[in-house]
Amino acid sequence: MHPLGRPTLRQICAFTYRTSAKPSFVQYRFASNNSSQQAEPSSPPEASVTASTESKGKEKLQEAGASKSSSEDAPLPLLPKPLGVRSRPKAKVKSWDDTKEKFLDQDKRLEERTHLAREATRGYFTDLNATRRHGGKTWIAPKVMIREDKALYFPDIFGTPLVGKDKVHTTNLLAGKVSVVTLLTTRISELQTAQFVEPTQSSFSSHPLYQRVQINLQDNLMKSFLVSLFASGIRKTLPEELWPTYLISSQSMEYLREPLGIANRHVGYVYLVDPKLKIRWAGCADPKAEEIAALRTCTSVLLDRSSKEQESGNPAPAEHVQEHNSN
Repeated sequence: MHPLGRPTLRQICAFTYRTSAKPSFVQYRFASNNSSQQAEPSSPPEASVTASTESKGKEKLQEAGASKSSSEDAPLPLLPKPLGVRSRPKAKVKSWDDTKEKFLDQDKRLEERTHLAREATRGYFTDLNATRRHGGKTWIAPKVMIREDKALYFPDIFGTPLVGKDKVHTTNLLAGKVSVVTLLTTRISELQTAQFVEPTQSSFSSHPLYQRVQINLQDNLMKSFLVSLFASGIRKTLPEELWPTYLISSQSMEYLREPLGIANRHVGYVYLVDPKLKIRWAGCADPKAEEIAALRTCTSVLLDRSSKEQESGNPAPAEHVQEHNSN
């Protein structure tokens, strides 16, 4: 500056340039800051796509969970069809000639192929996991008997009784009797079938045409050997009059599960078989009160008809209960 304190012309020009340029600089910075602040809230397109995908995934999971819970809570259907095999069984063990005939028959080969394809899609724990839904129960027993002309035959199953060592075939054991047949595989199945049968057993155990048949099925050879080894323990839990009709069987049920309606091998199955070896009623798993009553009623009706047939030698007319017409 000038010694007297007055600025020179050069200093005045420099000061004027700085003060005139500063507002534009400040305004520029402020505008750029506003533009950046306004651009910040907008998210990139990748984030929005990810968020929409996650929301859709959650919706699908919720729908799947809802459908699964609704299927588990859905009511069980009635027995959809008569159970059993179409041909009258024979009391004999399958021979090589039967096996050869099976492989030479085209229809039987197609059935074998269908069976293998069905079994290949089943997991090892399928039956065990199925017990979580309705306790393994897959159908409700009918309240009335299956008509005789619609009913199918109980297949031949052989096993060793608790008395004696000779093999016994169900074809011979069931003929001429009204039989309540139970299939046992586990301890749970024993408890379930006992609940089914006890009222019927206590009501008709003294009837000459009635019998209770229990078949302990262990198609695994090791399990079958262990059950046979501890047969004496089974005798202690049963009345002596039931020993001849308690069979321990190692017969393979691979091709009889579907005809007998065995959808779960861990639960018990009950069949009412008439003197002609036809299945007239069936139940499975944990019994309901109406199923227990239905077994007792159907057994009573079948015993009355069989008694009249024996006395007159002619088929007795249908009475007391309406028969179940399964197509």
